Amino acid sequence: MVAVAKQTYAQRATRHPNPAAKALLETIERKRTNLSVSVDVTKREDFFRIVDIVGPYVCLVKTHIDIIEDFDPSAIERLKALSEKHDFLIFEDRKFADIGNTVALQYSAGVHKIASWSHSTNAHPVPGPSIISGLKAVGLPLGRGLLLLAEMSTKGSLATGSYTEEAVRMARANRDFVIGFIAQQRMDSVGLREGESSPDEDFLILTPGVGLDTRGDSMGQQYRTPREVVIESNCDVIIVGRGVYGNDNGTNAEAVRAQAERYRAEGWKAYQERVGISD
Repeated sequence: MVAVAKQTYAQRATRHPNPAAKALLETIERKRTNLSVSVDVTKREDFFRIVDIVGPYVCLVKTHIDIIEDFDPSAIERLKALSEKHDFLIFEDRKFADIGNTVALQYSAGVHKIASWSHSTNAHPVPGPSIISGLKAVGLPLGRGLLLLAEMSTKGSLATGSYTEEAVRMARANRDFVIGFIAQQRMDSVGLREGESSPDEDFLILTPGVGLDTRGDSMGQQYRTPREVVIESNCDVIIVGRGVYGNDNGTNAEAVRAQAERYRAEGWKAYQERVGISD
């Protein structure tokens, strides 16, 4: 079997059992982009302006819907309309971290009703397998996918070593719903006990902390280039935030558009080099 990292997104899409993962891989291939933009702003109009500008360049828009101060349910319909207009999927970066019953309610109910519109979401594995069970009960019937936070890009993160290994084991026990990881590297050999061989699996690796112009910020974020992430660490999707829309909430549309295309091109070029294909 050819290693997952050497397979094309299209090849992987034909084999993936989860509809959310399959749709993401197909979108990446169709649009020739492995870029996700994390739109972390607090006002609706800033949010939708950025999403509308970057939409053509991304496979996935990452949201933190609970930081939008003037949120109302109509915002979801508007986001879904932009998703269809620009052909991207939605990833609500909720980072669930509670017992199964609680996360099931947080996922399905409340003001945001995340499961009804977000193709994928994520969770900390710290509560144990029950967090997957709770989210799966809601998301699997809807064709959603879950990402586990196996590693983080902040300095001093505790998500390392045995914690990461247990996250991978939990994912392997729930491959119908857990589609991959937020991580800094491919997880194929992580969590295997002595004598175990690497299983035939395809977990997507989505990687934050990607930047072309800086190596970190004042709050502990650490940045790597698309080439480092995609080629050296064999990750699948690069997640970029302020590197695309800056610190002025994307008011300069042409600058945002140029940066989105810059990151899209760098990420795609790195992927092509990794799998050995060219235009």
